Parts: sequence; structure tokens; C-alpha cells
Amino acid sequence: MSRPERPKQFLALTSEQTMFEQTVARVRDDAAFAPPIVVAGAAHADLVEAQLAGQGASIILEPCARNTAPAIALAALAAPDPKAALLVMPSDHVILDNTAFQNAIAAVLPFVNDGWLSTFGITPTGPETGYGYIKTGVALSEDVHRVARFVEKPDRETAEKMIAGGDHVWNGGIFMFRADVFLGVLAMHAPEMLNAAQQAMAQARIDGQRVYPDEAAFAASPSDSIDYAVMEKADRVAVVPVAMGWSDVGSWDALYDIGQEANGDADHLMQIDITNSLVRSDGVRIHMVGVSDLIVVASGNDVLIVPRGKSQDVKRIVDALKDKGH
Repeated sequence: MSRPERPKQFLALTSEQTMFEQTVARVRDDAAFAPPIVVAGAAHADLVEAQLAGQGASIILEPCARNTAPAIALAALAAPDPKAALLVMPSDHVILDNTAFQNAIAAVLPFVNDGWLSTFGITPTGPETGYGYIKTGVALSEDVHRVARFVEKPDRETAEKMIAGGDHVWNGGIFMFRADVFLGVLAMHAPEMLNAAQQAMAQARIDGQRVYPDEAAFAASPSDSIDYAVMEKADRVAVVPVAMGWSDVGSWDALYDIGQEANGDADHLMQIDITNSLVRSDGVRIHMVGVSDLIVVASGNDVLIVPRGKSQDVKRIVDALKDKGH
């Protein structure tokens, strides 16, 4: 269902709102947040504008993909106040407990204002091998710790040991820092990237709320993630562990795990004696009787059927389709 022209953040997978709309909704409190800065691929400009539904925002449209660090640099350069705290959120995440998230923001904000880079560590619910981890170090306050180190995606045995130790959290890819502090660390460790972003914004074309950075200048930037380019190299990095019902919705199994077991009206889905299954349809009628532990998804003319727990294997289908020229 997630296609290049309409990635998963623009799909209504977990509620009537898309994940992008839910992300924007988390910062609607005008007393706490300035209007958002959205960084997106130029191909998704119309989708972003439509799903903002008239909310004031700056939309920075990347002319090419250069990973997260250059994208965030564009946003930091666009911030009206260079000392403003930037809350950096991927738009394809689910956060079920927004109160816990807002409390974590409040807990780490004093450190951010004092010049710390910060990240939000997701309280693990199991030894996941698909996520990076963060080892928490010395406590800076009751809720905030210094980052001891970032850990690459581990094998299962290593993940189990880290979970048992109680001092590791998942790296959820959500960050908060002052714009000027981020740009300063970038200048120290990735000056070519900063220069490319600065040139791209200095030569940007502005059309209403849309900002088009210069393509040639931005294309000259090295491609790197914020983790490698900045967070792992900076000296003062804080982490606030938080249990907030977070998921990156990386698979259909992830949707099942956060309670999204069915989607579709009674005309599309009929289930009799069905257990532990996820069933979704955007039009095709699905009738199921007496089965369990299945994931069944109908989208357009395509139907996916896979045992629950094996939805990552959809990649094998995608690869096979590509081999056949689809």
C-alpha cells in the first residue's frame, strides 16, 4: 500500500488521520509550538499541502534525497529564531500516549535551552533487532540521562542482554535541540554538509509557503544520517527514556501489535470465528471463516496473505515482482 508516490506516512493506517496528520496534530498547541517546518521530497508537495489542511507551515521541498542530517540542516537554517528549540519528528511514526511524549519534551527542554542535543529513547517492549539502541549514562535529572553511547542494530542475543541490563532504550529517531547548536556541531563535524545546505537555502526559490532549495547546491551535500553525522560525534547529548506507545509501523505485524486488527466497513469485511489476525481492505470484499494468526491485506487488485509474525517477508514478494518487471 505504501508506494513511492504515496508513502506510508500519507496513508490512514492507524486512524482516520494519516500518520503525517497525526504528527502535525502533536504540535498544534500555539502556546507551546511555533508553526511547523515540514521537510519533504518535492514529489510530495501537493500531498503535504493538502494534509496540512490550511495550517500555517513552511514546506521545504528537497530537490534530491540526502538523508536526514542535510534535511534537518535545511529546517534549522529556516528557523525564525536561531536559538529556538527544534523538535524533530519523523512523520511516519505512531505515538499512542501523547501526554507521555509532551511530558518528556518538558523534561528535556531545560537541557536543550542550555545547549544540549537530545533524543527520545523508547522504552523497549522486547529484544527487537530492527532498531538501533541507546545506552543511558549518568542521570542529569530525574528523567534525563547523558547518552553513554549509540548502539547499531544488534543480533537477538545482544539485544536480550541489553534489555536485561535495563540501561538501553530504542533509538526512535526523534530529537530536540537548538537550531544554532545543531548547526554549530554540523560545522565542526560535517562542514561540507552545512555549506551545501547554506548555499541551497541562500539560493532558494519561494512560492507561497513552499521553499525550493537550490538543486545544484543541495546535491553537493554528502548524504548521511543525523545519527552518524551529528549525534554520535557531539559531546553533550542527552536522552529522555519514555514509554509512549511508539511504533515506526515498519510492518503489518507492527500494526497488529498496536491494536489495529481490522480496517474496512461491514461491506468489505466479514469475519466469523477469526482469532489473532489482521484484515484490511480498501475496496475488495474479504470473507474469512475459522482461521487464526493471519495477515490479509487487499489493496486495489492485489491481495497479500501471510502468517502473522512473517509480514517482513513481503519484501520477498516485492523483489519477485521487480524481477518480473512489475
